[in-house]
Amino acid sequence: MHDAVLTWYSTHARDLPWRSADRTPWGVLVSEIMLQQTPVARVEPVWRAWIERWPEPASLAADEPGEAIRAWGRLGYPRRALRLHAAAGAIVERHDGRVPSSYDALIALPGIGEYTAAAVASFAFGQRHTVLDTNVRRVLARVVDGRQYPPASTTAAERRAALDLLPEAAIAPTWSVAVMELGALVCTARSPRCEECPLRATCAWRHAGSPPHDGPPRRAQAWAGTDRQVRGRLMAVLREAEGPVPKARLDETWPDAVQRERALDGLVADGLVEPVEGHRYRLPVTTPQHAERAT
Repeated sequence: MHDAVLTWYSTHARDLPWRSADRTPWGVLVSEIMLQQTPVARVEPVWRAWIERWPEPASLAADEPGEAIRAWGRLGYPRRALRLHAAAGAIVERHDGRVPSSYDALIALPGIGEYTAAAVASFAFGQRHTVLDTNVRRVLARVVDGRQYPPASTTAAERRAALDLLPEAAIAPTWSVAVMELGALVCTARSPRCEECPLRATCAWRHAGSPPHDGPPRRAQAWAGTDRQVRGRLMAVLREAEGPVPKARLDETWPDAVQRERALDGLVADGLVEPVEGHRYRLPVTTPQHAERAT
């Protein structure tokens, strides 16, 4: 499996800036947080602009968190921008502005969960860690377990299987990113290209006849008419404004007053929006003290 996947990756890997020879640990960390639940095509231009503006943690930490949210644009889940800003501040305070290399130090940063700590330690510092993102979990579910999709949440069995397959330290990081790339490009969720897969000869799911998923229904997350859509419209107005926005302007974004107020209250509670005098709102200028840890 190792030889097959690594050989495939050597000729099919996408040329992404956070994989380049001159990548920095900070660039890897930024990419990993941006790529959570967001396609590469949307992330790459934002990542390039972000690194040009804030090439190191200290430059981001010195700026307002609202500017991080503004630069985040339409990547979605803007709390990730706050988490990244909080992590930059902690890196400056605890590690002299340098992204720490150890898993334990990484996971201790605000907004950094198990996956991100393992990915940064592996891809930025060449360490041996299991890196289980959605793509990797799907590949292992099919190749090893013969299932179309992995469980909704990562299980201990998945972690053990991934660790058992992890090669020696010298090639472990490349193996992890190669399996991730295989899931993104070939072993996709909806239309896997099994004939192009380097693991087709040993894939348990393929040999079982590619049985359909027999677990709970996998439903696409709704968007139209949800609070998420309302929050997105409110954030779009605030991102584009140069200063505080009158409440009346925000009221124009959505006709349902109850839903709109609920969404606005949620943004304030999450630290993404600050109320100011005169019934106005703005992106935050101070770092929220309740920055949550990603999981």
